[in-house]
Amino acid sequence: MPTHFDPSAAAQPGSGVFGLPHSPDEAHVVLIPVPFEATTSYGGGTSEGPAAVLDASRQVDLFDVETGRPYERGIAMLPESQELREWNTRAKERAQVVIEAGGVHSGEPELLKAASDVNALCEQMNEHVYRTAKHWLEQGKRVGAVGGDHSISFGIIRAHAEKYPGMGVLHLDAHADLRVAYEGFTWSHASIMYNVAERLPGVKTLVQVGLRDMSQEEYRYIEDSQGRVHGFFDSTLQNRRFDGVPWNRQVDEIVALLPQQVYLSFDIDGLDPVLCPHTGTPVPGGLSFPEAVALISGVVRSGRTIVGFDLTEVSPDPEGGEWDGNVGARLLYKMIGWMLKSQRA
Repeated sequence: MPTHFDPSAAAQPGSGVFGLPHSPDEAHVVLIPVPFEATTSYGGGTSEGPAAVLDASRQVDLFDVETGRPYERGIAMLPESQELREWNTRAKERAQVVIEAGGVHSGEPELLKAASDVNALCEQMNEHVYRTAKHWLEQGKRVGAVGGDHSISFGIIRAHAEKYPGMGVLHLDAHADLRVAYEGFTWSHASIMYNVAERLPGVKTLVQVGLRDMSQEEYRYIEDSQGRVHGFFDSTLQNRRFDGVPWNRQVDEIVALLPQQVYLSFDIDGLDPVLCPHTGTPVPGGLSFPEAVALISGVVRSGRTIVGFDLTEVSPDPEGGEWDGNVGARLLYKMIGWMLKSQRA
């Protein structure tokens, strides 16, 4: 940390994430921006999420009452990959052919070829994120990703599951994301947790919180998972709260299902959509900001360690409003702060 850095001053022109001066080599926490949303079939814009969060982060006060001074450990966001942007553009063009046809059910060769092209580009994205995360983990860094839609999480979860076999994933989301190859896209944002559960044996447990929009097949997948996947549905959480069960007691029950090492995968639409109105698939209900933070802090209160994270589906206001980026940046700083605090305990 440069001796002249003033954490209470306004962010300086050209400064990094949260207005910090750290390079990735200097920082303890390295963030990977992933501007990718190829399979989004409803609202778009999440590929601009990393830039919106970066911009809004420079307005966040660096002292945090709960976690202290996370910035002192050093936080840096890598530059956006132009290659990823190009893959996203190509994949979105090819995906649109399939989405407009309602998927590949008709079996038309043109649709199957388009879906295949999208899947190949998504695999390239997954490999890029995986290799980047693995590189920085090998340097002893704590690594997070900022999306992009939720499909971007597979590579970074894979890298963490290899480094921390037996870890659990705490997944905040309105959606279960347990669909099989949704619309013909193997790596759909609607399939991310299905792929994690089926393809990453290093993930011992998946605990999903805030679910309120899913298919019957996804619900059955949770039921049939033999305790590997646990779903906490928004309606149940809210009804228990209405009956007087304190939120922190519910958090304790959620966290008790996780192993010692925990990875956070947070889709911003797990929050009340008042907090993220431009996210791709907003759903009424969800957690308040304090409830989401209490969920993260509950992991740390239990003595567990947060090993890494991703924050996805932040989509900026096309009219230029900064609210979505603002909320995303503040949730990101809380995730970082509690992660660092968990590693000091």
